[in-house]
Amino acid sequence: MKQQLSDYGLKLDHIPIHCDNTSAINLSKNPIRHSRTKHIEIRHHFLRDHAQKGDHILEFVDTKNQLVDIFTKPLPKEIFFAIRRELGLIDLNNLES
Repeated sequence: MKQQLSDYGLKLDHIPIHCDNTSAINLSKNPIRHSRTKHIEIRHHFLRDHAQKGDHILEFVDTKNQLVDIFTKPLPKEIFFAIRRELGLIDLNNLES
């Protein structure tokens, strides 16, 4: 991801990833394997390894402020419109001539 961003002229030392799961954030920060994490396959520790290297930072975002919800689940109309505004998208039906 860093290489692709640099191809576009963007330089980010620490890529922020927003997450609403505090347990996932804590797992990414803790290098010790616990009995509850032993079922996680090695390939799923990708984010934890990069968090330890400092390539990215997992940041907590409250569930009601998750912008990705517009792409992943059906939403009530009010929340859909609020997220659409946050993303900077416009409604083609409401354009003035």
